[in-house]
Amino acid sequence: MRIVIVGLNYAPEPTGIAPYTSAAAQALEARGHDVTVITGYPHYPQWRIADGYQGSSCRSRIKGVDVLRLRHPVPSSGSLAKRLGMELVFGLRATFARWGRPDVVVVVSPALVSSSMAVARARLTGVPVVSWVQDIYTLSASQTRKGSPLAGLVKVVESATLRASSRVLAIHDRFANYLSNGLRVRHERIDVVRNWTHLAASPGRSAETRRRHGWADDETIVLHAGNMGSKQALEHVVQASQLAAKAGARIRFVLLGDGNRRRALEAMGSNACLQYIDPLPDDEFASTLASADILLVNELPGMTEMSVPSKLTSYFNTGLPVLAAVDWSSVTADEVDAAGAGLRVSPGDARDLYDGARQLAGAPGLRAELGAAGLRHRQQVLGEEAAFAGIEASLLRATGHAAVLPEEEDASHDDPVAAPEPIRHVTPKALAREALARQDATDLPLTA
Repeated sequence: MRIVIVGLNYAPEPTGIAPYTSAAAQALEARGHDVTVITGYPHYPQWRIADGYQGSSCRSRIKGVDVLRLRHPVPSSGSLAKRLGMELVFGLRATFARWGRPDVVVVVSPALVSSSMAVARARLTGVPVVSWVQDIYTLSASQTRKGSPLAGLVKVVESATLRASSRVLAIHDRFANYLSNGLRVRHERIDVVRNWTHLAASPGRSAETRRRHGWADDETIVLHAGNMGSKQALEHVVQASQLAAKAGARIRFVLLGDGNRRRALEAMGSNACLQYIDPLPDDEFASTLASADILLVNELPGMTEMSVPSKLTSYFNTGLPVLAAVDWSSVTADEVDAAGAGLRVSPGDARDLYDGARQLAGAPGLRAELGAAGLRHRQQVLGEEAAFAGIEASLLRATGHAAVLPEEEDASHDDPVAAPEPIRHVTPKALAREALARQDATDLPLTA
């Protein structure tokens, strides 16, 4: 197939959506397809154009994939309106760029505005289009910007864009349920393909890495990696570090990465139990992650359905425990519980976060048990080959070609769980059965 992928984020961005889009493009190319990527200039998570990228556009070839980059503005704040403005400029440029004659187009959302424009062009030219949903904009607008006049418009645009797509790729079962029930996307057009761990096997704990970051042997390092934006609500992590410093605890909260809230966080003041680390190259990032003691995922209170943090796949890869300051009914809590990989505490509560860190710091046996469970989950559920096969299968279905995976061929029609479902779960058969059984048992509510 000739495939065009339109998405705002791509390598060399080290975190967020870019590693998944990049790996998928390279995997499809390796499987014999002709892949072209239309993307923006690298800007995430620092929210500024990376050094060395000049001009209004540039072309390159990255690991066999042709990449066209189009320059766009980058907002200095997390304003929804400014972000939509960035997407509008990129979307206009991407929509009127030369696509050649693709057999199928893949649009990656976020970004919603550029995705909607690309979907419209594909439909007008009769090209099948697959929308790959990494985050749900409607829920982001409603859960992080309550009362915004843009929230209703976002829902209308997102629903129309996804319903106009030939197929929709969702990264989680609960995403798929919301897309169907909340945004009225037809069940039979949805494929569920889990995100995967894009890092190599964890290098393990490194005394040299700990020394380089100034971490003492008797310190418990609680590390948060990735974007520092509004939905991470890292103010509560800074407050938890202040509690630790006041108590003289040997616990250090480390914020690794960048984002539009970093300056505001730094303005809250420094203390002996708080450290910031700039984004790191892949090898240093992996070593730093593996050399911590506890890995933190922190979310804004009230976030339940909008996203599955991409950092979880990297966290599980380390064999370290996860401390999850998230709503009990959130997708993130579901994922940590399904893996058996961590401890959940209340979001937005610095005291609860600090107490959770103390509990894990004082229980090395529990940390080892939780970390081992997360690593098993990564190995058994989050494999990249199954994901790449699932993405390819969805693209083939969009073009009208049958795509039957080996694990689907021997599915027993006598097993009600293994029987065909309207939403396709592209995972190994046994794991799909377990995922469906868990979903049926929990019957968690969806929020609109």
